[in-house]
Amino acid sequence: MHTSGAPSALQETRPAPQAQAGERALALSGDWTAGFGRALEACGGAIREAGRGRERLVLDLSGIERLDTAGALVVERARRGLAAEGVGVEIATESAAHRILLGEVARAELDFERPPRLSPFVDFLVTVGRAMVGAGHDLLRGIAFLGELMAAIARVIAQPRHFRGTSLVNQLDQIAWRGLPIILLISFVVGAIIAQQGIFQLQQFGAATFAVDLIGILVLRELGVLLAAIMVAGRSGSAFTAEIGSMKMREEIDALRVMGLDPIEVLVVPRILALVIALPLLAFCASMAAMVGGGIVAWIYGDIGPDIFLARLREAIALNTFLVGIIKAPFMALVIGVIATIEGIAVQGSAESLGRHVTASVVKGIFMVIVLDGLFAMFFAALNF
Repeated sequence: MHTSGAPSALQETRPAPQAQAGERALALSGDWTAGFGRALEACGGAIREAGRGRERLVLDLSGIERLDTAGALVVERARRGLAAEGVGVEIATESAAHRILLGEVARAELDFERPPRLSPFVDFLVTVGRAMVGAGHDLLRGIAFLGELMAAIARVIAQPRHFRGTSLVNQLDQIAWRGLPIILLISFVVGAIIAQQGIFQLQQFGAATFAVDLIGILVLRELGVLLAAIMVAGRSGSAFTAEIGSMKMREEIDALRVMGLDPIEVLVVPRILALVIALPLLAFCASMAAMVGGGIVAWIYGDIGPDIFLARLREAIALNTFLVGIIKAPFMALVIGVIATIEGIAVQGSAESLGRHVTASVVKGIFMVIVLDGLFAMFFAALNF
């Protein structure tokens, strides 16, 4: 019967004849498994103490009977800690399974050393700094990806047979046609709420009819395209990230490269082109639904009939009011598509990574849509358009 023994790292062996000056070797033995958690931590500290101040340390793992992730983690933590102090650590083992497990743990990006907490204020500054650095990296990555996308579109234009029209039609169906009902419903409700609140407030000044101006200008310039873009970012952007991320997890994207296909042309270009085409149409439909909702509420709640509503609306809006909202839509679609596909390609091989990137895709997409809307508002205001 096999009896498990506690891990040991305290037996010192004589250095090999070819060892350099200052070299020291430790023989590890026993079971380095999670069941011996405290003993593992003690052995990890013993390894650090044995190697501290040395030039080189050899860890002989030939005496280890069983090794799991917890034991490999302790060995790797001790190795990285000594490497940070300038000590070269060599791991000697004849077991292929141990070597593979140690290699996997060594490749993992694990934060072994937690910095000491100084104060809540300093921790807050550190968090803000890391967020700013991360935002800068995201911006650079987005610019680089946009360059790859433009190059892929140029190749498709130069060689139209590479364009996947079937994929474009399918994405238009998923984004526009299947997403239209929920966008119409939400826009209708929002338009009704704006009309009710506008009439309620303006009635105090005897200017209830000006609620029509409020509905028309606000919906056509801002809310119609903004509601459509937010819904598309939450619905289609998350779908893009999940689809591409799942393909990344199953190594289908690597398979495309092996077959000589460009994943940007196959997966990204049809999706982003479909977004650029679909979002202006959805924004127009959202604006119309919002104004219908506002008109019905104005008729019932404010006693503003359809003829008065339409006449007042015709006086309040002009062509530029409609164009301001529609012009934003393709740019918002491009931003949503780039963010969604970048996050999908960044997915690693776990469900946790997929969920994290899908969440990041939705949050970043909605945030950038609102920021872009604000920038366009300032731009059109400066042009008096």
